[in-house]
Amino acid sequence: MDPGVSVSLWCEETEEDQRARAAPQLRAAWDPSVSGHRVIQRLLHLEERYLPSVLYVSLIQREPQRREELAKWALEVCCDCGCDEAVFPLSVSLMDRYLSAYLSLPVSPYCLAAGCILIASKLTECHTVSADALCAAAELSFQPSDLREMERLILAALRWDTAAVTPQDFLPHFLASMEERGGSQQELLSTLRRHGDTLAALCVCDSRFLGAPPSLVAAASLNCALGGLGGHCWAQPAAMSALLAELCRTDVAVLQCYSEMIELALRQRLRSGLQPGPTEKDQEVEEERPGTPTDMTEIDF
Repeated sequence: MDPGVSVSLWCEETEEDQRARAAPQLRAAWDPSVSGHRVIQRLLHLEERYLPSVLYVSLIQREPQRREELAKWALEVCCDCGCDEAVFPLSVSLMDRYLSAYLSLPVSPYCLAAGCILIASKLTECHTVSADALCAAAELSFQPSDLREMERLILAALRWDTAAVTPQDFLPHFLASMEERGGSQQELLSTLRRHGDTLAALCVCDSRFLGAPPSLVAAASLNCALGGLGGHCWAQPAAMSALLAELCRTDVAVLQCYSEMIELALRQRLRSGLQPGPTEKDQEVEEERPGTPTDMTEIDF
């Protein structure tokens, strides 16, 4: 390696880097050799390592508003900056793990969220989101120098172990297994992947799913999407649900329970016009538990 080439993760973007980001990016085609049961088992083994602490989960679920506000802001920033789909869930995972270590918000919570987006972008994208863009998204409530310092704090707190496992890591492998078992068309798989990505992102924003294994969130998102697609999907949806439960090493009843939770969260989001809303009481949630799945083909994602 050329000794003059910088390998630092610090945000040292230049105008030339920003121009390069505007250029179109080429993606490698899906490689079936990196999928299969062996890869899924490896991801299942690693996912427990990156779960937040039980204490943090219990504290957040008592008062979820602030954490959900930061997660939804991160989602908006990732969408506005055109980030890769893997950036958002990884950035929220980094934020949860940082807060799990300190159990308190920094002086500038949005600087923390921006720092996590920056690190996640550097890990998953060829052309990273710029520090200036993140500062502008936060209405200049912090400066690039503050973002660089926050980046150092996050990396130190996580001991540079930033390549966390997220629900989006499981989706392509689960879909490949479903394709082998069901032999579905590529167009249907693409639609299912898109809906699964959207539902998984919804779960990342919702603190009710905080602490759930990423594999279970991914499987439940696909199972919910299967139900929403209805007759347009596989001829044996029950067999696909059983396969998803087997892949994420859980019971079908547990998978169905999480699928219903996702369906409920989706209905609440649609009812509020896709705007953030307060968490409803347990009694109201029980009364509104869906009996039939939302038709995913009628939803504009």
